[in-house]
Amino acid sequence: MNPHRRRRVTASLAVGAAATLALNFLTAVPASAEPVQHIPNGTFTSGTTGWWSTDNAPISVVDGRLCAQIPGGTANAWDVSLGHNGVPLIDGAAYALSFRASASRAVTVRANVQLNEAPYTTALSQAVALTAEAQTFEYEFTGGLDSSNGTLTFQLGGSADDFTFCLDDVSLTSDEAAPPDGPEQIENGDFAEGTAGWYSYGTTSTGVDDGRLCSAVPGGLANPWDAGIGQNGIPLVAGSSYTFAFDASAAPGATVRANVQLGAEPYTSFLSRDVALTASPQHFEYTFTASADTDAGQVAFQVGGNAATYTFCLDNVSLVGGEEEPPYVPETGPRVRVNQVGYLPAGPKNATVVTDATAALPWQLKNAGGNVVASGTSTPRGVDAASGQNVHSIDFGSFRTAGSGYTLVADGQTSHPFDISGTVYQQLRSDALQFFYIQRSGIAIDGNLVGAQYARPAGHLGIAPNKGDTDVPCRANACDYRLDVRGGWYDAGDHGKYVVNGGIAVQQLMSTFERTKTAVTAGHGAALADSTLRVPERGNQVPDILDEARWELEFLMRMQVPAGKPFAGMAHHKMHDANWTGIPMQPEDDPEQRELQPVSTAATLNLAATTAQCARLFAPYDATFAGRCLSVARTAYAAAKANPAKIAQDLGGGGGGYGDNDVSDEFYWAAAELYLSTAEPAYLADVQASPHHTGDVFAATGFGWGSTAALGRLDLATVSNLLPQNDRQRVRQSVADAADRYLATLKAQAYGLPMPGNAGSYFWGGNSNILNNVQVLATAFDLTGDAKYRDGALQGVDYIFGRNALNQSYVTGWGEKSSQNQHSRIFANQADASLPHPPAGSIAGGANAGLDDPFARDLLEGCKPMFCYVDHIESYATNEVAINWNSALAWVSSFLADQGTGQPAAGVSCGATYTNYGPWQGGGGFTAQITLTNTGTTTIDGWTTRFAFLGGQRVREAWSATATQDGATVTVRNTTTNLRIQPGQTVYFGFNATTPGGPNPSPELITLNGSACR
Repeated sequence: MNPHRRRRVTASLAVGAAATLALNFLTAVPASAEPVQHIPNGTFTSGTTGWWSTDNAPISVVDGRLCAQIPGGTANAWDVSLGHNGVPLIDGAAYALSFRASASRAVTVRANVQLNEAPYTTALSQAVALTAEAQTFEYEFTGGLDSSNGTLTFQLGGSADDFTFCLDDVSLTSDEAAPPDGPEQIENGDFAEGTAGWYSYGTTSTGVDDGRLCSAVPGGLANPWDAGIGQNGIPLVAGSSYTFAFDASAAPGATVRANVQLGAEPYTSFLSRDVALTASPQHFEYTFTASADTDAGQVAFQVGGNAATYTFCLDNVSLVGGEEEPPYVPETGPRVRVNQVGYLPAGPKNATVVTDATAALPWQLKNAGGNVVASGTSTPRGVDAASGQNVHSIDFGSFRTAGSGYTLVADGQTSHPFDISGTVYQQLRSDALQFFYIQRSGIAIDGNLVGAQYARPAGHLGIAPNKGDTDVPCRANACDYRLDVRGGWYDAGDHGKYVVNGGIAVQQLMSTFERTKTAVTAGHGAALADSTLRVPERGNQVPDILDEARWELEFLMRMQVPAGKPFAGMAHHKMHDANWTGIPMQPEDDPEQRELQPVSTAATLNLAATTAQCARLFAPYDATFAGRCLSVARTAYAAAKANPAKIAQDLGGGGGGYGDNDVSDEFYWAAAELYLSTAEPAYLADVQASPHHTGDVFAATGFGWGSTAALGRLDLATVSNLLPQNDRQRVRQSVADAADRYLATLKAQAYGLPMPGNAGSYFWGGNSNILNNVQVLATAFDLTGDAKYRDGALQGVDYIFGRNALNQSYVTGWGEKSSQNQHSRIFANQADASLPHPPAGSIAGGANAGLDDPFARDLLEGCKPMFCYVDHIESYATNEVAINWNSALAWVSSFLADQGTGQPAAGVSCGATYTNYGPWQGGGGFTAQITLTNTGTTTIDGWTTRFAFLGGQRVREAWSATATQDGATVTVRNTTTNLRIQPGQTVYFGFNATTPGGPNPSPELITLNGSACR
């Protein structure tokens, strides 16, 4: 690691509200005016900070002076001393020492400036005659030494009698400062990494231009602090000397204020300079001594207060000095790594032991009382490539007794505690989904639903200081209209809203619900019904998860270009602040202008795909909204086909890029969703013409927002549809084949995750890709009923919950040691203790061998892939939250919660045939019949059958049974005449149903008393 780069794990404080900071800046006293001051607390306004004394003369501040009671009878002057260390001694430099002192009786003492180590050579040694009246003493001398370890010492011993010594107004200056001997404290001071690590506010644009950070500053701002650029989280050491340097220009000219200061109350200034700038870059360099220890220092360029608009440019920003922090070593806890949440009683149970041993090790499973309940020996696995550790695996899956507080002991180490229970994941489903409500934009968050600490006013509705999302222009005049794009979810740790991230996220939420129509363990959606989640719409007769999805869908539709405008029907790629804001920043406090970025084909196809899926899912609950969704989907898809290569264009500003040069996968996904919801031949033709339809869409490293073909494939495999039978079977088999590959990968990994062990498999947001591979395993189980896939899904999440090299659960609130300080402007407890940590159920992006942020790169350079993570708010590339990561967690957690104890599914004991006799005349409805056969060996005494329609079909009346309907799910119960079904016997019932039109495929799943019929 470069020794001149800062290595720190400290809180990062933001610029905060500009007006509040401004008032504090006005009252801050600039320190270190030239010449250089070496005694930062010479007036004792900070008590005795920085001063020392010998044990026989304790010091205290009395009436603003430093005083000590000096004992008589000591032999030497140095036997009683007080002073101040950290004085740099510079050969040839001119020094001036002054102080005001008195003694309770006439006495002579000695003032020395000298080395603070053997041979204690003096640069100044002066006898000082004191009286009871305070006098000012001044001395000038030239330094004859070079050392960073000098001291100012008052030697007070050698007197026969006691006396009181008092000191005030101490100053020791030099005409030059020693070059600071310390690390670089500024991250990305040359802007080689763009604006990473820097904040801006109050400017109209900020970006890197020709290697310099440049901002357009509006004229007429009343105060310097009304606009600013800076960097937070800078550690400063009291008494240490620093050199602050930068190159700057202003075109056509302006005066700015350069500050190094405390980034929190009371915003103490260590250095403050008003700098007159011209259009030509100039170099500026200042030295100062820090007067306080802090991890929350701030470099701030205040650029307001000029009459005319100008462009401020900055380069080569440097702050050298202080102390190099020791190398970062993560705290990994016990060497036995387990799923810290727990295991299902009948599910797989695996752990990993980090050890030097090469031979098998004994292990013991202990209950909460410390009793051994199972034992065995480990399996040596050698060196794990992803972690670089020598490891063993432990399989204790044969133990099935439910309980809490279990621990696993091996090689003298005891794991974190965990549970064995059929309910270990029940709350996780709710927690993972509550993240979306708390991330909502444009609505007040109700603390009664999610906890008072997460309550906040609505953000970005145009209420000052917000500029709002209700009337948003395009950046750089890229369009001539403004849009109301309120609502939706804040994408991640910032306040941006991105269509391509929102697309996959809302799809996974809708698919979490749609799975309840086709997966036998999903219980036809009872656990996701109305009033099961913490959302304000509960009680409206709509499943809460669809209410949550609708909040995002409404936003996505608002991002569509209106008719009559260029690229009408397409969707803007994203919408975010004109400039990056700092941390923390609550949505309601964001002062930046919100801006639309240009349209893209990728965003348009995300809109088409999700609104097409919306059309069939919302049809039973809100036909008008479902119709609107389908209309938007058709328009968007047509617009995308008319503009098939409109690649995302990033015009800068305070948001991520999300570029995507290949949109063939989005075309496939959108065509698939439109075909599923309409069954129209044109969409089927586009599905079958796509290379993704027969290609491998399940990469070893999973799918994500930039690779969405898997979303289309999974829905074609699971959602009831009219694909030709051989095509449908091939699609379904492709899911099982991919799951088999993931199982092979999982078994090859000593930590048991379905992701390869090379560095390229650990990337930004990789945790979501791991979960997406788990989704494929889970879907294979839903399709086939083969328990190996369910077991693979269960084992695949062990990594997420602590069975990893860091012994870290990546989900807040889940596990003994879980992520708490994810990168977020809203949940910024690490930066401001008055703010909460992220809510329980928030997943971190995870280990990222790319080290794509300066903080992670500085801290973790050279890390093995699985160690490339730090739970710190500054590491956005390893530790951010994001909606498309939590949507993967939500889908998987819902599947996990549905698995109960993990027992194998009950054997098939029934057969079912669904016959649609065709539409009524006029097409407003249809007649259908279901045949049920008891294929078991015992009599069925009373029966209930359930199935779900694709969309808005509704049963009007039934015969030979009683039928009720909730949403798309139909529940049919026996009559008194067909109560019992003998082995081999068949019963029939039929019904008439209305239909809104569109496809009406046979239900994918029919259950009899909870068992799937084949």
